[in-house]
Amino acid sequence: MNLILLPADCADTVTLTDRALVQHLGGVLRAAVGQTLKVGKLGGRIGQARIAALTADAVTLTDIACLTAPPPKLNLTVVLALPRPKVLRRLVLDMTAMGVQTLYLVNSYRSEKSYWQSPLVCQIDDYVREGMQQACDTVPMAVHLRTRLKPFVEDELPALLAGKQGLIAHPYAAATLHEQLPTAEPMILAIGAEGGWIDYEVALFAAQGFMPVSLGTRILRTENAVSVLCGQFLLHSHLSAAGLMAQNHR
Repeated sequence: MNLILLPADCADTVTLTDRALVQHLGGVLRAAVGQTLKVGKLGGRIGQARIAALTADAVTLTDIACLTAPPPKLNLTVVLALPRPKVLRRLVLDMTAMGVQTLYLVNSYRSEKSYWQSPLVCQIDDYVREGMQQACDTVPMAVHLRTRLKPFVEDELPALLAGKQGLIAHPYAAATLHEQLPTAEPMILAIGAEGGWIDYEVALFAAQGFMPVSLGTRILRTENAVSVLCGQFLLHSHLSAAGLMAQNHR
């Protein structure tokens, strides 16, 4: 936990009673009264606060000053076939931390119906919060659930794709993701569940203008593919920003 998220409307002093947070401060960080911590207001700016009181049940923060803007999001929306519930937390946390703007969790041929009934699906907001605290961000990734793929792709996706480039990850595609990254357009990236998209689903996305892309000949597990694909966007965004700053200083 690299940042403590505060309520959006908190004033100069706030008392937090989240048990996991209090235990982390006392047991992991060994925090003490008077210590300064990095904080951020939900949906707002980042700054610092001082511990005024710390017990086994609550922490009171004071002198809250949040003046720094949160890190920018990637120009990236991810459409992800609902994965196994046991890896859902890690994937949502990682995508949030990397700065993905919006996530659509959708059904697919290889997504088991039982996945949607998992109690872990109801904890997505908690995973997003973890990702923000990891990456020192205050703006949550928007998450939407779509249990029917065909109506989503045909009826909803065209409007979402306006002004964006659509890519679908497919290990047998001729084009590579690297070839598409130089574009400045915002992107929507579709990633399949374990085993990838079936041919029918690839064709469904392709009919809406999505281009199949690959990372090469190696077939990765879903959690690895998500990290590698989104990591490529994060790296490209960082290098583009660094290049722009260098040009401005010439």
